[in-house]
Amino acid sequence: MQQPFPAELFSVRGKSVLITGGAGGIGRMLTETYLKAGAIVTITGRKPESLAKAQAALGSLGELHTLVGDLNQGAGAEALAAAYVATGRPLNVLLNNAGRSWGAPLETFPTTAWADIFAVNVQAPFVLMQGLLPVLKSTATPADPGRIINIGSVYGQMTEVLQCYSYTASKAALHQLTRVLARDLAPHHILVNAIAPGLFPSKMTEFVLSVPQKRAELLALIPLDRPGTPEDIGGLSLFLSSRAGAYVTGAVIPLDGGILVRA
Repeated sequence: MQQPFPAELFSVRGKSVLITGGAGGIGRMLTETYLKAGAIVTITGRKPESLAKAQAALGSLGELHTLVGDLNQGAGAEALAAAYVATGRPLNVLLNNAGRSWGAPLETFPTTAWADIFAVNVQAPFVLMQGLLPVLKSTATPADPGRIINIGSVYGQMTEVLQCYSYTASKAALHQLTRVLARDLAPHHILVNAIAPGLFPSKMTEFVLSVPQKRAELLALIPLDRPGTPEDIGGLSLFLSSRAGAYVTGAVIPLDGGILVRA
């Protein structure tokens, strides 16, 4: 039976999706969403044991593959791209989710907290895109463009409140890189967008969400008065990956419960 039109409009069934850092936090939310939507998903991570746990927990939802790759290393993104190409699988959606953060007071913020953060948050998405560009081009058409979705941060668009100076600068850089790549890849029928999440449960935010006072302070900044959920990030990602989002490129979309309204 033919699907109703709205279901076709937002469908990603059968699409091949690569999600970096897909075993935990926002990445795991995205992995579960795409699997339930019928996509063929490959997730990456530094630790084989984390990938194995994700495979055991989510593999029953659909076709899930894993690739070990360390984006902290300069050549890690190149190696990861080559490893994916070697699988022979096509690629419709590249989702650059892996990221790092570092927090410290202004007076003691270390110089060592810059290079590694920018390597993972900015350089790795670019290098991975370079290595996977031939595969993305081979599946992209005017009717069904290829997609690159970068997970930025609302802190790349507002003043940082957690003193993560290199993190906020790196996410602002990723947002601008998104716009530039959208312009350059449009002739190849590849759309490039970024999602700028606000507060979502993850390993990166556990240190504040687990402390009642800090959690309350952060929630006070959010007009909708709650952290984000898997449905929130998953729904927007499916939109950007499906026919419904085929005329959107170069956008940095806040997903923050209204934080920027009050910033």
